[in-house]
Amino acid sequence: MKTIIHVNQHVIKANRKNNANDPVLTVKQGKNNTYGYEVIIDGPSKVVYNAEKPLSCGAQVWIETESNVKIIGARKYERNKNKAKADGQPSDVQTI
Repeated sequence: MKTIIHVNQHVIKANRKNNANDPVLTVKQGKNNTYGYEVIIDGPSKVVYNAEKPLSCGAQVWIETESNVKIIGARKYERNKNKAKADGQPSDVQTI
């Protein structure tokens, strides 16, 4: 299954504003999003820039891979209308 990885600029700005350290890397697989501090790709991947057709989140640059991905400091978030809520404690490593 294709995995898409991108940097969430909104989280970077929120971290700076709120003196926080939430993970800024988004790993999308199907409809699932997992956030992390580091991502290790175990195989081929490609970097895509497409300003004319960004991802639904607005990202214009991302990485695509069919390889296994390890997410360091993985967190899943429950999205609601107003903001994301962390789902439990971060794990050390999650492989998807």
